[in-house]
Amino acid sequence: MRAKKSGRKKRSPYRVQVLDRTLGILETLSSHGPELTLVEVSDYLGLHKSTVHHLLMVLEQYRFIEKSPQNGKYRLGLKLFELGSKAVAHLDLRERARPVLERLVFETGETAHMCVLDQGEALCVEKVEASRTVRIPTTVGQRHPVHGTAVGKALIAFLAEEELESVIRGRGLRAYTRKTITTLAQLRDELQRVRERGYALDDGEIEEGLNCIGAPIRDYSGKVVAAISIAGPAFRLTDEKIPVLARSVIKAANQLSTELGYQGERPEEIVERRMVRSKKS
Repeated sequence: MRAKKSGRKKRSPYRVQVLDRTLGILETLSSHGPELTLVEVSDYLGLHKSTVHHLLMVLEQYRFIEKSPQNGKYRLGLKLFELGSKAVAHLDLRERARPVLERLVFETGETAHMCVLDQGEALCVEKVEASRTVRIPTTVGQRHPVHGTAVGKALIAFLAEEELESVIRGRGLRAYTRKTITTLAQLRDELQRVRERGYALDDGEIEEGLNCIGAPIRDYSGKVVAAISIAGPAFRLTDEKIPVLARSVIKAANQLSTELGYQGERPEEIVERRMVRSKKS
């Protein structure tokens, strides 16, 4: 009998070897640096100079290493610092977010999440589930489309136009329900409403009968680095209750923004001012 083919592709030994050598270069520069010549890196790793030179060129192209214009030596690049800073920020943000999410669940009675924008999707990095019988179970690591979720809209509402178009080109605007936004023009209008009121809504756009409220989290520079949201059945997240629940979501997002060093105008102050203005008009 012919053996069944495995569904998983076999790893190429060559690719694994290249990856191992590439990581070895980074480790060598880290341990024996701050700067090393091509010959020194080759000697430390016991590899031929031509092999090391090829890998160094690729690493330099992606800014993982830099070549000094003065002496031609190699050192670790700023790309590593950039990636490391993002990883630390996300880990630190998760630790800070947990008690905030717990309070949000206590105030609203709904499941709370925190997501970051990753490869054009909203990636859930932390969550606290409500204790109600009818609740929305989620999983850390789960990904959500940005155009149909409140947390996703909060993440992309403040992107530059080029960044927004890049996200949409990469992921598209798939319809999940009859309410899902499926054109870029509709999405732009929706994101404008998010910016005006300070929070985002998902009105059954991913799943019929599921509503969500989301708000952005900013770092010290004012950049949106994450978003927080609550999700629950439509019979609980009604049109009448949404403004009150939105205040709790915004308050939670603002607290995390403050802890990250954001000192701009508070989102709840913007919302409050706009609500007063709308009542007067």
